[in-house]
Amino acid sequence: MLKKLFNHKVRIALAMLFVVALVLIRAYEDSLFYDPFLDYFKGDYFNLPIPEIDNLQLFGGLFFRYFLNTSLSLAIIYVLFKDIDAIKFASFLYLIFFVILVAAFFFILLKNGDSNKMGLFYVRRFLIQPIFLLLFLPALYYQKQKQ
Repeated sequence: MLKKLFNHKVRIALAMLFVVALVLIRAYEDSLFYDPFLDYFKGDYFNLPIPEIDNLQLFGGLFFRYFLNTSLSLAIIYVLFKDIDAIKFASFLYLIFFVILVAAFFFILLKNGDSNKMGLFYVRRFLIQPIFLLLFLPALYYQKQKQ
């Protein structure tokens, strides 16, 4: 009984450690990633033109941040559920969502960024924040309860 309780404490502590790592990514985003939209969307962006960007560097920054968030999210999912099939499924979804979101982001940015700033904002938000973790945790919990 004590061992089982200890195992849950370790799992919760590990999950909290990974959540803290996600918070640290957010806290140090200015120095870790190239993203001219960080300051742009903090201001009055409706009245400002889209900032000058280096598309390749922006893609690299978005990819690196998405990769870090995805890795930590998958670690949280594994620690909480201990299910390799869930990790495989979530990894596949993360990959598919990345391809779709990056394509949508750069399409909006290059074709109609000045006229669709809200679309740019929200697609970018899904790329840089671990929002999918908030969607996957309840879904996986529900799936686990159904089995």
